[in-house]
Amino acid sequence: MREALVWEAEGERVHCLLCPHDCRIAPGRTGICGVRENDAGTLVPLTYGRVSSVAVDPIEKKPVFHFRPGTTALSLGSVGCTMRCAHCQNWQISRADPSDAHLQLLPPEDAVRLAVQHGCEGVAFTYNEPVIWVEYVLDTARAAKAAGLYTVMVTNGYITEAGLDAIGEFIDVWRVDVKAFDDRTYRSLCRVRSVQPVLEMAVRAHTRWQMHVEVVTNIIPTINDDEEALRGIAAWIASDLGPDTPWHITRFFPYVELAHLPATPIPTLKRAVEIGAEEGLHFVFLGNVDEKGAEDTRCPSCGAVAVARDGYRVTGTHLSGSECASCGRPLGVRT
Repeated sequence: MREALVWEAEGERVHCLLCPHDCRIAPGRTGICGVRENDAGTLVPLTYGRVSSVAVDPIEKKPVFHFRPGTTALSLGSVGCTMRCAHCQNWQISRADPSDAHLQLLPPEDAVRLAVQHGCEGVAFTYNEPVIWVEYVLDTARAAKAAGLYTVMVTNGYITEAGLDAIGEFIDVWRVDVKAFDDRTYRSLCRVRSVQPVLEMAVRAHTRWQMHVEVVTNIIPTINDDEEALRGIAAWIASDLGPDTPWHITRFFPYVELAHLPATPIPTLKRAVEIGAEEGLHFVFLGNVDEKGAEDTRCPSCGAVAVARDGYRVTGTHLSGSECASCGRPLGVRT
């Protein structure tokens, strides 16, 4: 057990400053995430080094398409989350209690050693929300960077400036979900107050810490599939992160509280791709569907396929460094 980062004492309570929930936690209790506890006046992370999931994944599975395409990352997850999304695909761990006996101990140095043994070029913090075990992320990411590995956060993005800055130096990729573009939907869908911290910290990750940022929106029928919401997300990406920022449009499938809804109609997904292009985005990808070419990286200048993909597999590249090999147009692909 170790002391948490980014908190302050308030009498017997502790004030967690990691995420915008701004929890003030009584002795013996945890914050909303369920994994950060007031232990006799000290905030401690209950899941430090305790993993629920370990796998070697293609970076494309995150999904991340324009950072080290074709490589693999040791992917680590624990339990708990800052959100309670009604459609969560990983609810078995995101809603689990840290006292779960199935958690395995994996110290940072062992995680990095495991990544190297399996030929991984990076480490990804994923599956559940990685922000809430920021101490483990920091120590593991620092060790990974020392070993020459890249680092990836697969996150809902609900973090404070202090929390982001605690790890910013050691994270290469900020793969963030933008689940909607208004506070009302975030309150009903995710049980958090506002989308604004997600947007603001994605921009800070990009501008202050020079992280590679990619955005995912899982389109849910009747929830976030209206044109105004999609156009808002696309326009924000183009203006605040840049038009070369990848936007992944993914198909919703029924889960947990939204099990009564149908899977997203394909025409809705294709319309979202069109909206992204109309708002100036150069790289909009269509995921969770079997659509040939929908996840290829095409040069917006000459139309050449710069990176061809089949599912999570890169089947061909036509790059010169980070530029299109046909016309020389910079594509923002970090190789």
